[in-house]
Amino acid sequence: MPNDSSAKIASIYRYPVKGLSPEQLPSVTLTPGQTLPSDRRYAIENGPSKFDPDNPKYLPKAYFLMLMRNERLAGLQTHFDDTTNVFTVRHNSREVASGDLETADGRAAVEDYFRQEFASDLKGAPKILTAPGHSFSDVSAKVVSIINLDSVAAIEQAAGQPIDPLRFRGNLYVDGWPGWHEFSLLGETLAIGDVKLKVKKSIVRCAAINVDPVTAERDMNLLKTMVRHFGHDDCGVYAEVVSGGTISAGDKIEIVSPELRL
Repeated sequence: MPNDSSAKIASIYRYPVKGLSPEQLPSVTLTPGQTLPSDRRYAIENGPSKFDPDNPKYLPKAYFLMLMRNERLAGLQTHFDDTTNVFTVRHNSREVASGDLETADGRAAVEDYFRQEFASDLKGAPKILTAPGHSFSDVSAKVVSIINLDSVAAIEQAAGQPIDPLRFRGNLYVDGWPGWHEFSLLGETLAIGDVKLKVKKSIVRCAAINVDPVTAERDMNLLKTMVRHFGHDDCGVYAEVVSGGTISAGDKIEIVSPELRL
């Protein structure tokens, strides 16, 4: 498969708390077999999940507050500080909650906000969950999600209106691939400098992409649009980090030749 020398990382994002704000990163250090650092490190339990932090296991997103059902989450502006573990929630640019998510008191301060403001969305007391090394991803494997911006542009053209790529909540956004090129990369290894990622599977989308990440309105039915125009509702791919290192926005992406694959 020929390399496309124009392909590059357009932007990098992580999502410290499942369902809440993306945070753009200029660069990130990847570790083999792991997600982006602090990606989906926390989740807000919505009803008893029986999650055991001493024996953490994958749970379906239905156990948590999530954009697929709780679109009002997109109306919050949140930030996680890696140095202090302080998580800050703002609404309409006003701070409404803050706390150190590695302490019981800090978690309680943030949980109290969701208990009061999201009462109609809750199936039980909200609880911030975390466990060392665990990621509350939509899939059980520890992977990096990659979104092709030309595929988003194809969906935008089909929908007939602008689409914010952040609807797809990816980690790496790629510029320079033709639309849907990512699906031809399944099983291939991508090289970004010294970093190598093995493309594992396409991403089946859910109704979360129907929510505008800025207005918090459920304003489109993109799943229906995608099936009608393209015959599928996939967008993006998951990849496993097989060789670690630091990557940055603007870095070139290549296909590893067969003799160099790990």
